[in-house]
Amino acid sequence: MIPSGEDDESTPLTAHETEDGVSPTIYGLSASKSEELCKRAGELAGLVSDDTLVGGKTFTELSLYEKKSVLINRELDLMGMGRYQWCIFFLCGFGYFLDLCWAQAFGLVASAIQQEMGITDARISDLSASFNSGLMIGAFTWGMLVDILGRRWCFNLTCAISTVFGFLFSAPSSYGAICFLAAMIGLGVGGNVPIDATITLEFLPTKNRYLLAALSTFQPIGVVVSSLISLALIPRYSCDPKLLSCKISEAPCCSRADNMGWRYTMLLLGFFTLAIFIARFVIFKFRESPKFLLVQGHDAHALDVLHSIASFNGMAEPGLNMDDFQALDFVYGQTSRNKEPAYGLRAGNKQLGTKELAEKVAVGGVKRVFGHLKGLFGQRIYVWLFIAMAVAYMSLFWAFSIAGYFLPLILRAKGVDTGASITQTYTAYVWIYLPSVSATIAASYLMEVPRVGRKWGMVVSAGLMGIALALYQLVNSRSASIGFNAMEYWFQSLYAALLYAYTPEAFPAQFRGSTSGMLSTLGRIASVLAPVAARNVYHGSSSPGVLWLSAGGAWVSMLAIACLPYDTTGKQAF
Repeated sequence: MIPSGEDDESTPLTAHETEDGVSPTIYGLSASKSEELCKRAGELAGLVSDDTLVGGKTFTELSLYEKKSVLINRELDLMGMGRYQWCIFFLCGFGYFLDLCWAQAFGLVASAIQQEMGITDARISDLSASFNSGLMIGAFTWGMLVDILGRRWCFNLTCAISTVFGFLFSAPSSYGAICFLAAMIGLGVGGNVPIDATITLEFLPTKNRYLLAALSTFQPIGVVVSSLISLALIPRYSCDPKLLSCKISEAPCCSRADNMGWRYTMLLLGFFTLAIFIARFVIFKFRESPKFLLVQGHDAHALDVLHSIASFNGMAEPGLNMDDFQALDFVYGQTSRNKEPAYGLRAGNKQLGTKELAEKVAVGGVKRVFGHLKGLFGQRIYVWLFIAMAVAYMSLFWAFSIAGYFLPLILRAKGVDTGASITQTYTAYVWIYLPSVSATIAASYLMEVPRVGRKWGMVVSAGLMGIALALYQLVNSRSASIGFNAMEYWFQSLYAALLYAYTPEAFPAQFRGSTSGMLSTLGRIASVLAPVAARNVYHGSSSPGVLWLSAGGAWVSMLAIACLPYDTTGKQAF
């Protein structure tokens, strides 16, 4: 565990800190002291290469926060990849693991639940819809909260929620209750990717940011683990497929006692989630992200976290200190004006009335919740970036959602024997998803390839994903279906790994989690709507329109990525 020290929440502001991060004690100084501070600020500027800054900026053109942020980056770069960073990588990787582990599990247990409870084909999709609804709400909510409450609490709370409702999921015999619990699991799981990518980025040295793509390796591992658990438990502890539910048929019928396999599967996943929560909350002492603390104006806290990391890694103390930040504060104070007065309950000397007071409190509350997004929508380059990323996310989710829903229907209509035993079905899942582990490793390599990097790596992988989807028209056997499915999922995993790595890098810490959460939410909305839209072009065995609609989604995503305003390869992440 990290050496004991004051927690971020309990440590008071030092004499050097205010809400805007500027020290009130450094103004009205002597000429010699002012000259000394200006000289130190110039020396700090010389420590940062302008070639590493996004948008062709120089150090002096950065905001006060950005200057402090790149100096924090420099200290992390000097430390290198230590024990603390590796702990963060694996613990956040387990969050990625849970994301697809649970998602895969719901698809695997659905048929057993349907048989036991006598659910119609029309209603069994409610289980998936409930989980996806939870994912959408979770991605948006936790994405916002990670920028408001901080990384630390969200890092632990998402896992805690998934654990509690994961254990409860196997208890009820009511389908309505099961769907509700699925939504609550999705609420927790939905925040994993935006939160964990944000946290990992903010602790990694620049040269090790390829590990952001490697985080996605845990997702196919989660799919494979979920499939293996289901393979071991569901066939062995399930009803005969020919039996009807005891709720709609007399004995012999499928009862709860004879159909415990899906419950054992979900309980075991609950224990996995609990173990990850214990590792995060009990075994490992996670300190708040220095970037978040800088945004909040808690400079001393941010430096304290750096010292804690250095101590945990067994390294020398960082050279950056509050005197350095004071020098930047002083120069900033000399070249800028106060932007807005502090929020208060009075207007000049006039006491506000009840109505005016209520309006002011309401407006102030909205600003506290969403005010950090002002930087996103107030700068043209970030608006452009967000729109391009939104199109990319929605098109990607659109593509694989259509493929996942309609391809089995097309194959069945063609007369392809897609029917198989439960054991054969779960074994096929392993063969489809296991190769994609190598795709995420390839993504980690592509991130640092000169003239390719994140942007063009995504363009190529999205294009190949579209080609693989289009080639599904050649499938005419079960083995070919497995092979083409594995190929499509490999390129999809390659693209998604690069996309999830680029997203937190592209936006600054003030709204990094919020933008990641909003983009993930938009993608999940598209994945829900896509099958509904594609029904109009589904015509049984002859449905090339479905395949082209799916492939087209991948290609639209490719074009959106090609329009990104900048790449982040070798650049600072503010």
